[in-house]
Amino acid sequence: MAATHFDNGTIWLGAEQEPSDALLVVDGVIAAIGSADAASRAAEESEVDHVDLEGGFLMPSFGDGHGHPIFGGLEAAGPQVRACESVEEIVAEVRRYAQAHPEEEWIVGASYNGSLVDGGLFDARWLDEAVADRPVVLRAWDYHTVWCNSRALELAGITAETPDPELGEIPRRDDGSPLGILREWGAVDLVTAVRPPQDESERLAALQRAAAYFRERGVTWVQDAWVEPADVETYLAAAMRDLLGIRFNLAFYADPRHFADQLDHMVASRRRVNELGSPLLSANTVKFFADGVIENETGALLEPYCSSLHNHGLRVWEGDTLAEAVCAVDAAGFQIHIHAIGDAAVRQALDAIETAIRINGPRDRRPVIAHAQLVDAEDLGRFARLGVIANMQPLWAQLDSLMTVLTMPRLGAERSAQQYRMRTILDDGGLLAFGSDWPCSSGTPVEGLAVAISRQTEDGEPAGGWTPEEIVDTPRALDAYSAAVAHQAFADLGPAPWGRIHLGASADLIHLDADPRQLTAHQLATTSIRTTYLRGAVIHTSA
Repeated sequence: MAATHFDNGTIWLGAEQEPSDALLVVDGVIAAIGSADAASRAAEESEVDHVDLEGGFLMPSFGDGHGHPIFGGLEAAGPQVRACESVEEIVAEVRRYAQAHPEEEWIVGASYNGSLVDGGLFDARWLDEAVADRPVVLRAWDYHTVWCNSRALELAGITAETPDPELGEIPRRDDGSPLGILREWGAVDLVTAVRPPQDESERLAALQRAAAYFRERGVTWVQDAWVEPADVETYLAAAMRDLLGIRFNLAFYADPRHFADQLDHMVASRRRVNELGSPLLSANTVKFFADGVIENETGALLEPYCSSLHNHGLRVWEGDTLAEAVCAVDAAGFQIHIHAIGDAAVRQALDAIETAIRINGPRDRRPVIAHAQLVDAEDLGRFARLGVIANMQPLWAQLDSLMTVLTMPRLGAERSAQQYRMRTILDDGGLLAFGSDWPCSSGTPVEGLAVAISRQTEDGEPAGGWTPEEIVDTPRALDAYSAAVAHQAFADLGPAPWGRIHLGASADLIHLDADPRQLTAHQLATTSIRTTYLRGAVIHTSA
């Protein structure tokens, strides 16, 4: 049997327990906790590896409760626009890439900073300066918007006469011609429908890059929060070839335009995943979008945006259709996972979950509302009452350019100060789990934790934190990125549960350089993940 003994550091057992000083793992399972028990149990083993934590911190590995691994892995392909700090830099990078890849019919890349231009209104003619004879499509880092050149718009048949599609918007110039950006799926689909599909080998490589990215950051489980049929095939192929590398759960995307035909396919896809029997792959969840994002005024609000007396944003599911679809998916035994940004969308999501509970009866369903950026005061307590997990992205709760340039002008001062009510939901008895939404933002948990415990930018602004009453203490923040995500994942129900350090649990662990409870936010954001373990095996080391 393989045994590993950890000591000379802090063994984190969770926010509600005192840490320990030693741990023994046998065959990937935690066999003893505490120096006396670990030493006694280790004496029974013929061979024991010793890990000196060197004063460091051993805790359950991080989970990411809301991410997009394939999207993230694909960002390494195409023009590298993520780091560009101006339109000119983006255009130059697209030109460079196109010249280096004359064989590519379409130039596709991600993800550009939407706050570089006032209102996020990027013009197709700027990309025409880089490439005029081939289509160019760039995703914004919100992943709800794409920026196209004129050739891409032409191939998609988007003209001044093209009406705004269902669930989408085509911003226009004064003369009615399409500007160059497409907002939300209904509009984005016009371009993706004419774009050739990606090669499966490229998608498999993207998934492997994503797994490596997460391992390096101490993440061993990811909720893929937007899975379409082609993605299912990629995950199945990766699992059959033993290429997954970490744990993934799939959330099938529910589209109101096609939902009547989707549920049977979701059930069939879940069956295929279950029959494969991979310990690293599950498919237990369905993802709904209740709205878009505030940055492009598609987040659904109870009161209108500051820019308009009548613009309340976009409701993806009209009337009672969200509740009806949620009830159907819940009855089929799936976990519910709803993207809801604006307060109107959050209320609609809570209403839909409450309806499913009333109609389908009690069961251990663990529904999730992702993002919950703006929650009306009347709805805050409903998270606890309904057992809804608020999966929030702590990195977003800061006064960065996205917040100050795009979000706050649209919400106004009063609503802006009500965003990301993490501590309030916790103090009300609600469940808070963290996720990154990578690649929309960094998938590095320590960076998100640093913001959660400070509500400050990396420069330490503002002093005392933005909306400091919503700061989460470090122990509860650590649990939100580990034990709470494991609860979201139903990890406690497996034969070797993970997410907490206790006897019989799977040894999904990370070794950090230092105790996060003793660090400033800035120090925490840059602390190193020395080693990541999955079922007791080293899957990443920085040594």
